[in-house]
Amino acid sequence: MNDKLKISSRQKQIIIGKLLGDGHLESANGKTYRLKIEHSFKQCLYVDWLYQELKSLATAEPKIKLQIINGTEYKKYWFNTHYSGSFRFYAQQFYQGKKKIAPQSIGRFLTPLALAIWFMDDGSIKSKECQGKILNTQSFDTVSLERLQCALDKNFYLRTSLRKQREGFQIYILAGEMIKLRQTIGKYVLPSMQYKLG
Repeated sequence: MNDKLKISSRQKQIIIGKLLGDGHLESANGKTYRLKIEHSFKQCLYVDWLYQELKSLATAEPKIKLQIINGTEYKKYWFNTHYSGSFRFYAQQFYQGKKKIAPQSIGRFLTPLALAIWFMDDGSIKSKECQGKILNTQSFDTVSLERLQCALDKNFYLRTSLRKQREGFQIYILAGEMIKLRQTIGKYVLPSMQYKLG
């Protein structure tokens, strides 16, 4: 445990993006938290980049682990940060109990870099024929989705709609917004993730 972690402005933006995406905060006592980062090994270049960015907060270099789900083996690549009270603010903002939410003040936190991290985590194409992009936000409630759509519109002038899925709603960034999206996050999206932008 390291209760005096210094988190830089750039690291804060990355943490925001991760918490909107696949990142997860974990606590053993409700006072100190650690950020857990885990992806498929296919995204190892992305995880290695995240580790270099968050190295001053991390406990160790990324590691490989194998998971067997319903008889199928999956190769994961992961690392954790130290437990620290420095992450308590993010836990208070992004969680209600154990459920992840988008905070009311998300518009203050959503920078181009944070959006790029969120997109690299949860962005995808709708189809080869459609130019619009999807953010897989099915785990968020309707209030969080409204906040996220409002922040995307207010901060970046990105128009979106919601697409109902069995597990919840996706945020769909309209096809006509792709130039603005690329101008906003293109320089932050890693070469290994550029396929998501098309």
